[in-house]
Amino acid sequence: MNPTLTSRPAVAAALTLGIGLGGFFDGIVFHQILQIHNMLSGWLPVTDLVSAKTNMVWDGLFHAAVWSITLLGVVLLWRAGARGDVAFARRHLVGGLLLGWGLFNLVEGLIDHQLLGVHHVVERLGPSVWDYAFLAWGGAMIITGWLLVRPAPAPSAAAGSSG
Repeated sequence: MNPTLTSRPAVAAALTLGIGLGGFFDGIVFHQILQIHNMLSGWLPVTDLVSAKTNMVWDGLFHAAVWSITLLGVVLLWRAGARGDVAFARRHLVGGLLLGWGLFNLVEGLIDHQLLGVHHVVERLGPSVWDYAFLAWGGAMIITGWLLVRPAPAPSAAAGSSG
């Protein structure tokens, strides 16, 4: 990579987009399609119309928040693209997305599932192996993302000599 170029703005934009996409995946797949939990279903089980509507409002607020984060990621990516000193490499963008999505899973899993218990991955099971699998999935994405975005090792002087 050209030493005058930086990948940080591209990685920061991708990381922010990854947080938003991770939130959208959680909300769309788990809350809406599979309907295995809602935002507050651990505190307010969906047993009647009032609790269903309350959970739906909180799911909507969650989606509004991750939409805002995703929009911020788009703005950051746009700004990075307008700079002449930003390097865009596939590994930085994919790695940043994985870092962000994994960070979302780790933070959401630790705070919402473990600490506060506002919901669990599969609410009807309560705390279960699925909560730990969600954390492991996040951790695996973070490790993979970090491996992709970390700087490549500088070539050694010995490797360049023919002597």
